[in-house]
Amino acid sequence: MKKAGILNRHLAGALAELGHGDRVLVCDAGMPVPAGPRVVDLAFRAGIPSFADVLEGLLDELVIESATAAHEVREANPEAARLLAECFPDLELVAHDELKALSAGARLVVRTGEARPYANVLLRCGVFF
Repeated sequence: MKKAGILNRHLAGALAELGHGDRVLVCDAGMPVPAGPRVVDLAFRAGIPSFADVLEGLLDELVIESATAAHEVREANPEAARLLAECFPDLELVAHDELKALSAGARLVVRTGEARPYANVLLRCGVFF
């Protein structure tokens, strides 16, 4: 049995399949999930697991070369905006509708139980070398 890292077998397996340039959408419970990408739905109850907890766990496992979020997060969810700015100094901000359109090209969607608006980020995988 694994003793550390992401224990959810569906998520751990999906992460192991990612390669350079693949996109991963980490989203709140209300984000429309596009048809096509593999989905690992971690939502249990409103707020559980949180966007911050899931993002932290993913960042421990993945190399990220860029990140994109909706500019609406700054006003509607300052806590998520601060977290994203701390994690991604070069965060690209786009309109929420554009983020939804971009998410259709994701290889993986990780849905959290987050119940605050605009807690969504589209990650682009990098390489460790």
